[in-house]
Amino acid sequence: MLLSSSARRGDADARMIATLPMLSGCNMHDQMPTALPFTSPWLLAPMEGVTEPCFRDVVLERHDPRDLGGAFTEFVRVSGTPIPKWKMTEHLGPRRFVQPVGLQLMGSDPGPMAASADAAICAGAPLVDINFGCPSKGAYKDCAGSALLDHPDRIETLVHDCVAAAGGRVPVTAKIRSGIREDTLLEEIARAAEAGGAAMITVHCRTKEERYRDCADWNRIARTVAAVNVPVCGNGSVQTHADLDRMRRETGCEYTMVGRAALGNPWIFSGRQVSAAEAARFLLDYTETLRDRSNFNENRTIGRTKKLLSFWTAGGLFADAAVKERWLREKEPDRLWAWLEEQASSGPALVV
Repeated sequence: MLLSSSARRGDADARMIATLPMLSGCNMHDQMPTALPFTSPWLLAPMEGVTEPCFRDVVLERHDPRDLGGAFTEFVRVSGTPIPKWKMTEHLGPRRFVQPVGLQLMGSDPGPMAASADAAICAGAPLVDINFGCPSKGAYKDCAGSALLDHPDRIETLVHDCVAAAGGRVPVTAKIRSGIREDTLLEEIARAAEAGGAAMITVHCRTKEERYRDCADWNRIARTVAAVNVPVCGNGSVQTHADLDRMRRETGCEYTMVGRAALGNPWIFSGRQVSAAEAARFLLDYTETLRDRSNFNENRTIGRTKKLLSFWTAGGLFADAAVKERWLREKEPDRLWAWLEEQASSGPALVV
């Protein structure tokens, strides 16, 4: 059986900001735009099914704000009606850190999107991001996410209306891909987001059709930097800590965002070389956090843990691929938890 993770969080909680300052006047829209709140140039990407509060919390509590500058929620899908404040609070999670966690929205109807942006800010979001990059079939079918890349005018309208709803209380940013099938509209897409009032543009340097294949073209980030006058965040094919600064040097972007590589090695932002015991402790803390929060049942906990295991490279915990495969096939969660406890206590991973 696992112990409650709360017993080991004293030191982390002492470093944590218990609550963010309340935004004064959630209905006031006459303040000057605020600066980007990030604490360093390195950011954790929003990832569906991954960057929910449990994963974010375990990553953020292990990083100095000078190493990891901020994170984002999974996208919050906005359809015909606005998302209420209480739901935004759930997505932001119960804990607050020095590093900001931006709330990402995805939708195509300006009215509900703007109202949802307002609700996110009233729930405490220090930044609202708009998703124009999701390549999933569902998003594309609903004319959201990457489906809007062929319609820069609609991108400008969505950003403009969310910026108006924010009223200067927090910045509104946009995350785009380089196009749907080709990148010929890249500069127009970026300028549309800027014209709408985006305070930063994150460009994933693959097209929708390229999805996550190993064909990321960093020159697309450089083109975006040249096209706009707001900060650009580069995203795509960052595999190592050294890549973080290399992307900035080679493209001129101000920020670098890491997605799937952070699932395999959450310490990519600091560059720390961790032990197998530290790696196992991360996975245990993540699992315990999932179990502590009532909306996660045992099946979902093991599913989320195994999803993370499938990416995992840190600490040499699964230096033997057969060990990883064996635990990915394991049907009894308690056996996996017990093995992780053993690794966290003893250090080097054992072949089983």
